Amino acid sequence: MKRADPSIEAKRSAIMPTYKRYPLTIVRGEGIRVFDDRGNAYVDFAGGIAVMAIGHSHPKWVRAVSEQAGTLTHVSNLWSTEPQERLAGRLTDIVGFGEVFFSNSGAESVEAALKIARRNGRPSGRTKVVALDGAFHGRTFASLAATGQPEKQAPFQPLPEGFAHVAPNDVEALDRAVDLQTAAVLMEPVLGEGGILPLDVEYLQAARRLCDDRGALLILDEVQTGVGRCGSWYAFQQLGVQPDVLTSAKALGGGLPIGATIAREEFVFAPGEHATTFGGGPLVCTAALAVLDVIEEEGLVENARKQGERLLAGLNDAVSNAGLPDPARGLGLLVGAPVGTGRSRAVIDGLRARGFLATEAGNGVIRATPPLTVDADSVDAFVTAFGEALADASKETE
Repeated sequence: MKRADPSIEAKRSAIMPTYKRYPLTIVRGEGIRVFDDRGNAYVDFAGGIAVMAIGHSHPKWVRAVSEQAGTLTHVSNLWSTEPQERLAGRLTDIVGFGEVFFSNSGAESVEAALKIARRNGRPSGRTKVVALDGAFHGRTFASLAATGQPEKQAPFQPLPEGFAHVAPNDVEALDRAVDLQTAAVLMEPVLGEGGILPLDVEYLQAARRLCDDRGALLILDEVQTGVGRCGSWYAFQQLGVQPDVLTSAKALGGGLPIGATIAREEFVFAPGEHATTFGGGPLVCTAALAVLDVIEEEGLVENARKQGERLLAGLNDAVSNAGLPDPARGLGLLVGAPVGTGRSRAVIDGLRARGFLATEAGNGVIRATPPLTVDADSVDAFVTAFGEALADASKETE
């Protein structure tokens, strides 16, 4: 069936136009599929930008959230709740260290990590944070200052000072930047919005050594790479490094907003140093516990590794057949396929016309972040649709 390109009615929306939205109104999700307001189904290789790890409306998640909503939704952090305590314990067991501060988003989890770095560095005069060119850490002021994308920073200057940026995977540049004024080094194991660029294992290990040698904290931003996305619970667990502080969000809540900052015990906040009203409420913590349960019970970490290898190989064949110079790259089910400058939107449109959703990441890169429940047949069908959409887009730009 040929799909019409649906569009939202031409009336003025009351929503600020902070996103250049794709012309689609989604009304329902089930498993790895979503449905628009015209009844069309799409296989969701966007996954809410790496959020829907267990797919849409997983029955166990729905039951858990519904029951908790009818029991207790909010009390503030002046009191303890069982779901929050359970989730904190579960996360520290998974990562193998630390204590947890819960917030409401990835940007907030990074803000908390940066405050930890500043708090612990200030007694010795350390305030500098070294981050990477092309990295994305959020849109609040400090997280935006840490983001290595000047075009996103420009409208909001002056930003907080004390941030230095170096090229990813350049050990010598990192060595020069990390000095005795450095409070922390902040990195995504795979740059997400920067074009799905995995950091070299040797580079991450060098960062760990430099931090140890010079007394800085290593902060890993795993907002997009965590919760099974990359074929391990968190990407660092297969890269031979362990951070001092870890940030998590996106997939953790299964579609509800939650962030987590996990820090080694010697670096945690004291009472009154940081806070949030809504962070780690019983409803979102119950949702997160259901996400972790489903991932564990259904073997989705291993499936992410297996299907990610299949997806990467298929996309590499497609870009090679198209004569493009740069291969697809990624880790687990966080995969990017470079399609060339000026083609990505056309490829996204071509995929949508063939019944698949995906997103752009960086300049000319198609990002695939399907639910970790995705099967081999769906991966193969996506690869076929991608190859066809890429061929059409290439003809249009010739």
